[in-house]
Order: sequence, then structure tokens, then C-alpha cells
Amino acid sequence: MHRFHLPDFVSDREMWLPGDEAHHLARVLRLSPGDVVAVFDGKGHEALARVESVAPHRVCVKVMEAHTPAPEPAVAITLAQALLKRDGMERVIRDAVMLGVSAIQPFVSQRTEVPRAALRKGARRDRWDRTVLSSVKQCGRAVVPQVLETKELGELLAMTPEHARVMFVEPGGMDAADAVDLRSLEAQRPVGATVFIGPEGGWDRQEVKDALTRGVTLVTLGRRVLRADAAGAAALAVLRYAWRDL
Repeated sequence: MHRFHLPDFVSDREMWLPGDEAHHLARVLRLSPGDVVAVFDGKGHEALARVESVAPHRVCVKVMEAHTPAPEPAVAITLAQALLKRDGMERVIRDAVMLGVSAIQPFVSQRTEVPRAALRKGARRDRWDRTVLSSVKQCGRAVVPQVLETKELGELLAMTPEHARVMFVEPGGMDAADAVDLRSLEAQRPVGATVFIGPEGGWDRQEVKDALTRGVTLVTLGRRVLRADAAGAAALAVLRYAWRDL
């Protein structure tokens, strides 16, 4: 069933879809009055709705009965991802949303290769937000995770942790000696966690030392070195399995 984001929808009422959603329904999917779709508010609620009218830039739907969306995970995970070049960040966001993250926290590290000037352009933020919404619609969630404002890694590490913090490091490197066995994380399922994934150039040695000093747990993903835009999805999938939270 086709799904559309309709913030603050009200049952038993005719409502207008937002502009982009109306365009997608009318111009891309070419749905017609009488078709039934699902609408979600981004906060966990979903309902069935009937298309009432379709115009080039305006679509009216009649919200009907509640509909059950995909359940949210028990462990609220924030993926802290070092900024990546080109479309790498969008791939990370897409996969992270489908794997149930509560938020994505971009950050700048010592070896981040994205120019600072690029962060001041709103186009990147717009693409990230569109990627989040597209991924939410595809995977059946009714919660829209937030992409938080970009911070410096040192600032994140200095923040008082509310939940578990895990940093994935390269296997075989100097930092791996301080890493715990991934299986040890199965012993206790946290309420929430922040997962740190580094940039294309890897972690700076001092960054890892600082993380250890701040009580961050170091782990590896076995003996293979993964791309920075693939490591996050792999880490999230493994943690979901370890915490029985699929």
C-alpha cells in the first residue's frame, strides 16, 4: 500500500496532503479518487485514507480508521556518523532509517574529508531530510527520525552520556587491542545507545584515546575493513541481532 506523510492528521476528516506528497501521489503514482492509501504523522501514528480529489498540486484525502505501522525497536539508537563525501551520507541515512535508528548525528572528526564550507549549504540538509522521509515510507515506519545538527566529535564525546556508547574501530589496528568482544554486548540490552562510525580516512589515534577516556566502548566488526558508508548499516544490524531487537 502506498504511504504518505501527513503531519497532525485527524481521523474522520478531509485533509490536504503536503505539496511534495501531493505531487508524488498525483504525478508519479497517478492515483485516482477512491484509491485507498496509508498516511502517517511522523510521530508513530498511521491511518488508512481514501483519495477524495486529485488536482495537479493539490490532493485531498479522507482519513479513515487507524492502521498499524511497523513497530519501533526497543533500543533507541542514535547513529553518530562522521560526514562523508558525495552521496555517501545519503546512503548511510537511508539504511540507518530502515534499520530503525531514532536519530542520525553527523559529526566532524580529524580526518573528515568534507569541506567545512559544504556544511553551510542548505542543499545537503534538504537532501538528507528527503532521504529520511523516503526511507520511512519504504520500510513501513510511522516515526520520522531526526537528522541532528552537525557537531565536532570532541563536543559529542564531552557530553554527559545518557545511555551506552559504542565506537567501531578497524580490525587489526592499534586501537583494536582495546576493543571488547562483540559478543560481550549481548549480556545486557540497553534502553538506548549511540553508535560512532568514523570517516573514510579512519579514526585519528587521539580520538580513540579520548573516546576510551570518556567511557566509550570500542568494538570491531570482525577481520574485514568495511567502507565508511557501509559500516553503519553493518553495525546496526549486528547490534539489533545481539540485543534481540530485530
